[in-house]
This record gives sequence, structure tokens and C-alpha cells, in this order.
Amino acid sequence: MLVPPDMITVQSKTIFQINKYYAEKVQVRMGNIAIVLREICKIVQEVLREVEVQEPRFISSLVECNGRFEGLEVISPTAFEVVLYLNQMGVFNFVDDGSLPGAAVLKLSDGRKRSMSLWVEFITASGYLSARKIRSRFHTLVAQAVEKCPYRDMVKLVPDTTEVKLRIRERYTVQITPAFKCTGIWPRSAAHWPILNIPWPHPALVAEVKTEGFDLLSKESVILQGKNANVEGDAWLLHFTEAENRLLQGGYRKRCLSILKTLCDRHLDLPGAPIGYYHLKTLLLYECEKHPRET
Repeated sequence: MLVPPDMITVQSKTIFQINKYYAEKVQVRMGNIAIVLREICKIVQEVLREVEVQEPRFISSLVECNGRFEGLEVISPTAFEVVLYLNQMGVFNFVDDGSLPGAAVLKLSDGRKRSMSLWVEFITASGYLSARKIRSRFHTLVAQAVEKCPYRDMVKLVPDTTEVKLRIRERYTVQITPAFKCTGIWPRSAAHWPILNIPWPHPALVAEVKTEGFDLLSKESVILQGKNANVEGDAWLLHFTEAENRLLQGGYRKRCLSILKTLCDRHLDLPGAPIGYYHLKTLLLYECEKHPRET
């Protein structure tokens, strides 16, 4: 039965328009990005395979699971980041004393010999596992792998940066970042989350997120420059993407974020990219805390 237009409530009209936009614009965008991801992941996997041949300690963790590539994050329609998880962090202590905002260091455990670590040559005289040294070694390996891989005509290493960034088909940029996964602990610098006495996220969800933990990334950061010259280059950045993605599950949060990303691509593609996907995700999660009944 057809309902006369003047009888449709404002809310119903809004929901209809949102669903229409999602079907016509958002899903098309998601489909296009999925096609791009398959192409670039195939190339990156080949590069990482060659890296592993040269240096078995850098084992590729870029694998597809349930239609999703582990450790892959979409930064923009043409920019992506792949987190390469490293093994054997266990001989190091996680040190998060607040001296490096947003970062921490890994220090050789008391009584542990350097030779017990898989990454012995990257340990400083002070006993820190240097993020900078590992990144430098990985950069060299990737440069050699690019020259040897079958896709060398369409992929090149971006110069003039210590970051490992690949330029594919002169259109897409993929940053590959060495990292350690930290589970079962939660950093002191994030102890203020969540705010007490808020309905969302539920304590059970908070406990699950904190148990899953976070990542430590080896990458440059302007916030670390000049903070502590002695350990700045050895520090690892705290990274909470998996925790954030877990918080987005359920309700309409992921759907809402997809709509925001689509709007951003279509209307906020500005020089210098002042607004990125991460800003949108952070804003959305803040709004979920402020308006828990609407999550």
C-alpha cells in the first residue's frame, strides 16, 4: 500500500535518504576500495615475500582472513598502511613512564642477555630495542626487494624518508610499518580511558578491549621531536586501531563511519588533507560516549 508523501514523518524521510545515500554512494565507494586493496595487497605481499627470503626475521603478517587483510588500514582512497607484526618481544619490558607522550620504549629485561633476543643488533648500549634501527634495516631490505620482485616496473620506494613507503602505479601509497602486538596489558598513558560513570562503552566491552591490547609502531612522529633526545629514536608509538575497531562494532557505528568517510572523499578532499579518516573515527567515538543511547 502506497503512503501519501505528506503522511511520511520527517524521521522516516531522513532514514529513507540515509539508506538511499548508503546504497548509491557508500557501498559503491566501499566496492571500489575493495578492488584497489586486492591489487595493492597482491603487490605488497610479493615485496614482503622477497624481504622474508633475505631476512627471515621479518615474516609477512599481511594475510587475508574472513575477507579482511590483517594489519591493513585505509588512510584515504589512495593511501594505505600495512602493519608488519614482528616476533619475540618477550625478553623486553614495556616502559611507559609518561616522558614520551603517545609512545613507550622496550627495555631488555633484568637478567636477560642480549644474545637471548632475536633482535640483538638493534639493542642500544642502554638496553633499549631501537625502533629507528629496526626501521632502517627494514627500509634497506624493502629497497632491495622492490628491485627483485616481479612488479618492479609498477612499484617504487618513496625516497627522502626513513619511513617505508611504496608508490604503486604512480597513484597509490602504501606505508609498511614494523610493529609489536601487546596483549593483556594496557598503557599507563591511556589509563584515563574510559571516563568513569558513562553508559558506553559497557565495562565488559572495556575489559575486552583492554585485554586485546594495542600495537607499538616503529614510525616517525613530530610529537616526539625534542622530547627526550636520548631515547626519541628508540621509542615506539602507541597504536590503538584494533581497539578502536572493536569499539565500532555493533549498533550503527561502522555504518555511520562509512557515511562520514564517503562525505569526506566527496566534499573535503582539500590540499594537505587536513581532515582524514582517523579524525572522523575519533570524533565518532567521542560522540558515542557523549550520546550513548544513540550508538
